[in-house]
Amino acid sequence: MLNRVVITRGTTLVHGQYGLKALESRFITDRQIESITKEVKRILGKRGRLWLRIFPHKPVTKKPPEVRMGSGKGDHDHFVAQVHPGKILLEVSAATAELALQSLKAATHKLPISVKVIRAET
Repeated sequence: MLNRVVITRGTTLVHGQYGLKALESRFITDRQIESITKEVKRILGKRGRLWLRIFPHKPVTKKPPEVRMGSGKGDHDHFVAQVHPGKILLEVSAATAELALQSLKAATHKLPISVKVIRAET
């Protein structure tokens, strides 16, 4: 069901000069989003700015281990953001293009999906 969705919103850069665009459909957890945010901020420092374009709204439940079937739904375990192909995950503007590309490349290693770096058209 996730692979056949065609999105029309959130597919172009709005704030920054460079961005990460998703090429696959997948759930991205709140921990993965936090990890890419920290990595980009660590590289950019005060020489650039970051805008997140996704937010983990969807709760995921999980039952405790060794619990029998039945007795309702499990407790909230974590939250995920649902990402489809074409969605902009984050945007960056930096003092130099090399710095922006370096921070985005470091963020791609933290993600479970394939993404491509895009540049704003001037």
